[in-house]
Amino acid sequence: MLTLLRHCGRNLPTLRPIQTVHTSSYATQMGKRVAVVLAGCGVYDGSEIHEASAVLVHLSRGGASVNMFAPNIDQMHVVNHLKGEPSEEKRNVLVESARLARGNIQDLAKLSVEDHDAVIFPGGFGAAKNLCTWAVQGKDCSVNDEVKAALQAFHGEGKPIGLCCISPVLAAKVFPGCEVTVGIEKDDKYPDTAGTAAAINQLGCKHVSKSVGQTHVDEKNKLVTTAAFMCNAPIHEVFDGIGAMVQDVLKLA
Repeated sequence: MLTLLRHCGRNLPTLRPIQTVHTSSYATQMGKRVAVVLAGCGVYDGSEIHEASAVLVHLSRGGASVNMFAPNIDQMHVVNHLKGEPSEEKRNVLVESARLARGNIQDLAKLSVEDHDAVIFPGGFGAAKNLCTWAVQGKDCSVNDEVKAALQAFHGEGKPIGLCCISPVLAAKVFPGCEVTVGIEKDDKYPDTAGTAAAINQLGCKHVSKSVGQTHVDEKNKLVTTAAFMCNAPIHEVFDGIGAMVQDVLKLA
């Protein structure tokens, strides 16, 4: 069995940049180069897997070429997803993100804004624990230096930034006065939106209530945000909302 596993490991297909072209409403957006920044693997301590997958599927459908990145740092902590409890082990954000990227991922320090037309950040608690410290400090959080540099670089070049679920707080922290959405306030389907929206507003930014299937486009800052799993919605609705975000990003790129 060990020999077989080793043989399979040597022959695993390498994930190449997504370049498949489909005839669809995305057709006019072909050829965009998009960076996707991951924060680990798993909703409670990394990138939300379904959100990351949805981003990649919609980018593929849009004919985009994709490069994936993650910071080469330790996770804030590791969560046993079966029990929903922290464990004592330590894991690396880049190494864990490589699971989602099928191994084809680079250190975030190597991300070049010149080589990309846009950048997208999937959500998951990793965005609030590993890319910044929002999970424990809220609006008083700090943003990872490489994450902040990437956001500022794309913003400075006028290139669009897509963020979903909790990751729009990154933009709220880095770009004072920007507009984002993390769902609908005062709606039971969005249990964490009201508190997050209040903190975003306290940072001097504007929270705009949007449903899970909608996006908010901050034209001035070229930010595209959508609620994703901030909403207790069926997974296909989350998938469609992320698709709308991706499509808006590609239109702006």
